[in-house]
Amino acid sequence: MGKFGPTEIILILVIVLLFFGGKKIPELMRGLGKGVKEFKDASKGENNTEAPSTEITKEEK
Repeated sequence: MGKFGPTEIILILVIVLLFFGGKKIPELMRGLGKGVKEFKDASKGENNTEAPSTEITKEEK
């Protein structure tokens, strides 16, 4: 108990394919990859986000 065999993995993949369709799966995997990358960067303490712009716009003058 607790181990997935090839039959269970194939069944799960078929269910995912039926739920999301073939066109959505690459988009979901891309989002999952970006989330994992951001998590790894955050766990390392790296911050790659840009600082907010301090540029003055015409509306603020």
